[in-house]
Amino acid sequence: MAPRHPAGMAKKSETAVAANVASQIRVVRGQRVLLDSDLAALYGVTTSALNQAMRRNKGRFPPDFLLRLSVSEWESLRSQIVILETGRGKHRKFLPVAFTEHGAIMAATILNSPRAVEMSVYIVRAFVKLREVLASHVELARKLETLEKSVASLDANTRKQFEEVYAAILSLMGPTATEQ
Repeated sequence: MAPRHPAGMAKKSETAVAANVASQIRVVRGQRVLLDSDLAALYGVTTSALNQAMRRNKGRFPPDFLLRLSVSEWESLRSQIVILETGRGKHRKFLPVAFTEHGAIMAATILNSPRAVEMSVYIVRAFVKLREVLASHVELARKLETLEKSVASLDANTRKQFEEVYAAILSLMGPTATEQ
């Protein structure tokens, strides 16, 4: 009898889950965070249940584990997310809480459900993958800067061609190249 979930399928599914988690990570005040509603959905609980558990365990959430969003931060994020459900009870009554990587893991420990424990692994992997990607962009930016300095002695035409290629690479790297 053939196995129901070949190893390739499990790996593909795991990658899809990690990619889904990574797509929900936002940057607030220079920190990568998950909004309470996104984290609750990942953990298979309601947002109110997650926030209630967090309030009951305030000592486990120091300031570097979560951020309370301001009105302007929430409006900015909402415009980026571009999803606004209509109908009664579809709007938030309170500003969301944003959990840092450590806060998201701590939330899994206070929820204490098998799904929360399982998903916390994917959340850690997503944050680690984002760090790796950002580090590679920073390293590439450093190497390009060194290369740019070394071509200063080239003739004007070659230098112009290099500058065009350099600008194209920087635009592909996006804002992460200039963050650090």
